[in-house]
Amino acid sequence: MLNRQAHKTSMLAPKLTCSFPAFVACFLLATYVTADEPMPNPAADKAAFEKAAAGAAWAEKFSDGCTEAWKGKWFLDGEVGTVTNSPEGMTLTAGPEFRNDAHHMVLWTKDSFEGDLKIEYEYIRLDEAPNCVTILYIQATGSGKGPYAKDITKWSGLRKTPAMRMYYDHMHSYHISYAVGDKKYIRGRRYIPEKQGLKGTELKPDYFKPELFATGVKHHITVIKKDRNLYMRVENPDQVVYCHMTNPDLPVITAGRIGLRHMFTRSARYANLRVSVPQ
Repeated sequence: MLNRQAHKTSMLAPKLTCSFPAFVACFLLATYVTADEPMPNPAADKAAFEKAAAGAAWAEKFSDGCTEAWKGKWFLDGEVGTVTNSPEGMTLTAGPEFRNDAHHMVLWTKDSFEGDLKIEYEYIRLDEAPNCVTILYIQATGSGKGPYAKDITKWSGLRKTPAMRMYYDHMHSYHISYAVGDKKYIRGRRYIPEKQGLKGTELKPDYFKPELFATGVKHHITVIKKDRNLYMRVENPDQVVYCHMTNPDLPVITAGRIGLRHMFTRSARYANLRVSVPQ
């Protein structure tokens, strides 16, 4: 009996010996592959935001308290979503049908903005949808190919059904998605129009923040776009969160409009939206 047990042990030993170096090699390879990717670092992200904010004297270029009629300063993509103004701010309500592209909406500034920007606004989530995202578009222009002119107002008719692919397939734009449903992330992208959809558009790192954007809670959002960097500060009564997303390789974006996107089922109220540029 003992000899049989020893024989079984000797048969297993080589497998254990071989598998451990393989595991170590795989671990080291994974470490090597991911070592250069930016990772969230609260102290460094805060310092980077504060440096970007203090690095210029900011001059206000656009301001909307969001309490007056919205059509004076904005235009809307989509025929189902609604925009309403009240003394509390501007409420964007996308259509109620999940997975129906006609129920998306995007509200665009009529003004276009060049160079580095600081964007600030108050945001209160009104929905309790478990899916979908809210998106901030920064300096969007058309690809310039075919009907997709750089001036996006020239092909607004193609966006009456504001499917996501019409934007990432045919626009240059930075994108920050936030106030997500169950996944609770903040993510940056740089669209690469007329290429491969969303593949390769991510700006690292992602931030997973389940404690942010609860329904009915006011958040003050500040985003600074500076050269190849997006800096973000999100503040609510309980905390302040900083993000720093980078664009090391893709072409820079230098001019365009600002957009507020709600995917189907999403609703929020905005107030005191301001856009500033360095003096």
